[in-house]
Amino acid sequence: MAGVDISGWVLGRVLARQAERQGDRDYLRPVDGPPVSFGALDRRATRIANGLIAAGVAKGDPVLVMLPNSVDFVALWCGVARAGAVFVPINTAFKGAFLEHVANVTRARAMVAAAEHLPTIAASAGRMPHLARIWIHGEAAPDDPLPDVRPFAELADAPGTTVDVAVAVGDVGAILFTSGTSGPSKGPLLPHGHLHLNGHVYAEQLRLSADDVLYTCLPLFHANALLLGAYGALMLGVPLVLAPRFSASGWLGDIRRHGVTATNLLGTMMSFLMKQPPTADDRDHRLSVVAAVPLVPALAAPFQERFGAKPVELYGTTEINCPFYMPRDAPLRPGSCGRLIDDWFEVRVADPATDEPVPAGQVGELLVRPRRAGTFLQGYCGMPDATVAAWRNLWFHTGDAFKASEDGWYSFVDRLRDCIRRRGENVSSWEIEQALIQHGDVLDAAVVGVPSDVNDGEEEVMACLVARPGRTIDAADIWAFCDARLPKFAVPRFLRTLPALPRTATEKVRKELLRGEGVAAAIDRQRR
Repeated sequence: MAGVDISGWVLGRVLARQAERQGDRDYLRPVDGPPVSFGALDRRATRIANGLIAAGVAKGDPVLVMLPNSVDFVALWCGVARAGAVFVPINTAFKGAFLEHVANVTRARAMVAAAEHLPTIAASAGRMPHLARIWIHGEAAPDDPLPDVRPFAELADAPGTTVDVAVAVGDVGAILFTSGTSGPSKGPLLPHGHLHLNGHVYAEQLRLSADDVLYTCLPLFHANALLLGAYGALMLGVPLVLAPRFSASGWLGDIRRHGVTATNLLGTMMSFLMKQPPTADDRDHRLSVVAAVPLVPALAAPFQERFGAKPVELYGTTEINCPFYMPRDAPLRPGSCGRLIDDWFEVRVADPATDEPVPAGQVGELLVRPRRAGTFLQGYCGMPDATVAAWRNLWFHTGDAFKASEDGWYSFVDRLRDCIRRRGENVSSWEIEQALIQHGDVLDAAVVGVPSDVNDGEEEVMACLVARPGRTIDAADIWAFCDARLPKFAVPRFLRTLPALPRTATEKVRKELLRGEGVAAAIDRQRR
């Protein structure tokens, strides 16, 4: 690590190098459109950069982008970077206060949005006083109430002359908002070195090469698809197959049809795939490795056996990159997210009250800091109190409960605020959820602690379940299933069935709502 020259880890320059080396090779392969080469995307990014600069967007200015997965999403990302501006992708589900918060905390004056979002933007326009110009991708309605709406062609058709903006590895390149489950979303200020390091470590740990083909069906407004998928493919000089969204029934067809060799899955996605009817063609593809975030322990070996692809668990957050990976050549170790990438990160599993290290095997909070300047978040945009709260005693506090083994393997336990204290044990809601979703009738699950009516200061476990289509939840069957798979102290006392789990706009379960609603609608095992 010490000998690695990171001065060129700047997005606009990385794209330019790949365009020069292999300009005609496919970079983006949309599943529903023609491929786009490195050279073509480089030229498109330059035009967009010139269009932004001509419109008055200066170095360091935030540019909001609200587009679906598409070639132009990636072109805008690179064009904004080439102009020296700051890319701020917005979850396409945002509206009202969610949208207004992002616009106002960044104080952004410029935005690019798909035409379908124009009514949403117009409804909040009076509460986003800084927003001065919007480029619309697609056809805008003629009676559009916003005063300065321009066609995206103004950027896409700008001159292709060389852009001369000096951008350094430590300059902020993006603000990728994380969902807030108990408060407003936070926007980590991510320098170019941080953006690049995501893809660099990903490619290195998965042992990817110029012969690979990557695939993402995750939204590009999140770090997983953007920094591991799109940036990983860019720095490797390989194609990225780009799907608009995840489809459990269509996933394997995409993988097979496009010759994909590596991809990423979220834990629930792997569960949905395993619940698809098996076929004789499940191994008929080139896929060899799947990065799982997280890897459901009970599915690791069955997934590998069924699809013939090695699942590799990793752990990371938007703020800290990915400091842990399971070595690709290591045997499956369900329940562990791997070993520390100690070339780039320092970590500590610490007592949340003191920040002092806890012994191996004990649960503590994961603290992280970088080994190189320019490769870690610089704080939270417009939220100094949140920055100070996260950076204490020279460590970034993740809020995640972890434990480390004596021989250097790390395991995610839960979000600290989601750990449940029951019968003298610290219970991981995440581990219970992973067991519950293995039940054939359960589509989705969330587990929360509710106040105990027996022991002051302790909690009981409540499982909130969503049934698979056409199925029903039978409480007795669920409890028998849990009794066979979970320690007694982890078996939920309360079961509640819902049509869907309440989620944030970024699809995180709003557990504070489930806790607040209590057990009135739940079945109590002790009172049946």
